[in-house]
Amino acid sequence: MIYVKFKRLTETAIIPKRGSTRAAGYDLYADTDKKVIIFPGEVIEFFTGIAVEIPDGYFGAVYSRSGIATKLGIRMANCVGVIDSDYRGNVGVPLRNDSKKPVIVDPHERIAQIVIQPCPDIVLQEVESLSDTNRGTGGFGSTGRM
Repeated sequence: MIYVKFKRLTETAIIPKRGSTRAAGYDLYADTDKKVIIFPGEVIEFFTGIAVEIPDGYFGAVYSRSGIATKLGIRMANCVGVIDSDYRGNVGVPLRNDSKKPVIVDPHERIAQIVIQPCPDIVLQEVESLSDTNRGTGGFGSTGRM
């Protein structure tokens, strides 16, 4: 079991919660007391009012919630946010409206989810050559139709 400490930065912040007992992520909530309209193509950054202390060797991956992405057409503007283990600030979630209609985000609505993932300590090594593979330098689409 991994323990992740968190701190409410505001009195109105909602504690992250799992949607079900086996959910990989914890829901993050917009720390706002008013409705916010996101117009088509617009990006608005919401804050959660939560700071986290992620253990060394891990990071927090912030993902869009599938429900609001498919039903409302809003997603995280950066697709996946990364919260490093040394960050202690307010967790922000930039949302983009990809739909053709304005979308309302209600106060304290679930807007994203955070999944704590391993982050191995790696050392990059510059070399003169890399090992050969069947794929080699084949890029986009080289292994199939798309």
